Amino acid sequence: MLDRAVIDALFPADLPEPAHWEQRYPVRQLPQHAEVTRFGPSPTGFVHIGGLYVAMIDRDVAHRSGGSYVLRVEDTDQAREVAGAAAQFDNAFNYFGLPADEHDESGDYGPYHQSRREQIYLTYARELLREGKAYLCFATPEELADIRARQDATKMPPGYYAGWALWRDRDPAEVRAKLDEGAPYVVRFRSPGVEARARFRDEIRGELEHEDNRNDVVILKSSANEVRLPTYHFAHAVDDHLMRTTLVIRGEEWISSVPLHLQLFAALGFPAPRYAHIAPLMKQIPGGKRKLSKRKDSEASVDFYIEQGFPAEAVLYYLRGLANGRLAEVPLAEALDSPIRLTECGVAGPLVDLVKLEDISADHIATLSGQQILDAVRTWAADHDPELVPVLDARRDLALAALAVERGADVPNPRKDLRKWSGFREAYGFFFPELFTPQDVTGEQFTQLGVAPDLVRAFAADFAEAYQPLEDSGEWFNQIRELATKHGFAAKPKDLKQNPEAYPAGGSIREASQIIRLALTGATRSPDLHAVATALGTDEVLRRVRAVAG
Repeated sequence: MLDRAVIDALFPADLPEPAHWEQRYPVRQLPQHAEVTRFGPSPTGFVHIGGLYVAMIDRDVAHRSGGSYVLRVEDTDQAREVAGAAAQFDNAFNYFGLPADEHDESGDYGPYHQSRREQIYLTYARELLREGKAYLCFATPEELADIRARQDATKMPPGYYAGWALWRDRDPAEVRAKLDEGAPYVVRFRSPGVEARARFRDEIRGELEHEDNRNDVVILKSSANEVRLPTYHFAHAVDDHLMRTTLVIRGEEWISSVPLHLQLFAALGFPAPRYAHIAPLMKQIPGGKRKLSKRKDSEASVDFYIEQGFPAEAVLYYLRGLANGRLAEVPLAEALDSPIRLTECGVAGPLVDLVKLEDISADHIATLSGQQILDAVRTWAADHDPELVPVLDARRDLALAALAVERGADVPNPRKDLRKWSGFREAYGFFFPELFTPQDVTGEQFTQLGVAPDLVRAFAADFAEAYQPLEDSGEWFNQIRELATKHGFAAKPKDLKQNPEAYPAGGSIREASQIIRLALTGATRSPDLHAVATALGTDEVLRRVRAVAG
């Protein structure tokens, strides 16, 4: 074991002792049973929807218990850091209304970026070295590669442990000689180094048993670097202790790391937090299901939901239902106000079904007022469809009139044609002259009606000539009905079928009304035609119909 003086010389002379940090980050004064949770994203790529899922649970559990939810950015792997990732975190959490109680701008237990906590990690790495619970390792990349190759050849478990750990029990004189040479080194944790089983409790899965850690893992990265950053595992133990985390909620892929983390907590003399490992979000594929993949699935990214314009409330309601099935069976407002219970989280990964999410989103949007929808669409469009913004601003009254068609508190079954904000153009774009594309009478849509183009033009011309903007929908539609009879359309489809020769137009009232529908909306399916005409106004109705008449 190295002399304390040799160890201390490896670190800054003014490096604080552990007692300093214990005093700097005291035990929190919180109500009994209050939970301190943390979400620890790494800025090495986009925010996965599974991360948002876990963060939602983290925040809910902390708040329901009277505790605190911490956002800790785990940015010690700076070689893999992606530019703009931190801004993406902020955008995602802001959009979905999941702000942390503690983060870089707020909180007494920061800094909340691990890259800014170097002194803290150095203190505890030095302490482990002093106590012989860690050691300096000068193994070169070539030596490590040779170890891996020999382990593979002899079918030995991979890793740096026991007899494979070249520097675990070296003579202190050899260590000092390497230091005198200026050779780069890492600091490794001195594990028990024996084959054993670890037992621990999971708040979701109950009692678990796993192979214990026997690897002498690196806890402090190479001394060749100007900044000495910890590895994830070591930083996890130090930060969760000093931030006074009581409950670590994270993905099930971290279950295998629990034995190592418990060893680190014990070596450092820290009480360990409790753990809850969440099952991953899954995707249905032919023949089974798999985890949502960053590389394969666009819906794995939180940005997908923001860019598509899914209302945050609808997404959160859906995710809460995946976490606790009972929440999927109650109304949205009640589900958002009800607690998420870890005991009700399943151990099988729930399926993400975008069709189901769109249905939920449509149901939610149908409960909103026109003003709420317009404001939300405009906010979304400012970032994702900027050309739509001036149209909405210039024609605000028209937009509200369009959104009122077959909607409102007095409508028993309001329209659900808007499923997300990106669908606004498709569902309501035809109301706006700037977004409307007239259909040519010789084009596919009119051709499918089976009515001769000359008759379509004549019908449209006569409709425009006698048009009256009547308030009663039945009387308004009679204008089409009477004109249809005049132009040789059957009053009912069954009349045409029984005696086709009697109707020279070759269609019934259905085709006649579709001429006006295509003229006004550009489609053969639309909301109530009278309501559409009322929202458009007489001048725009006549302009569109006359365009068809030629």
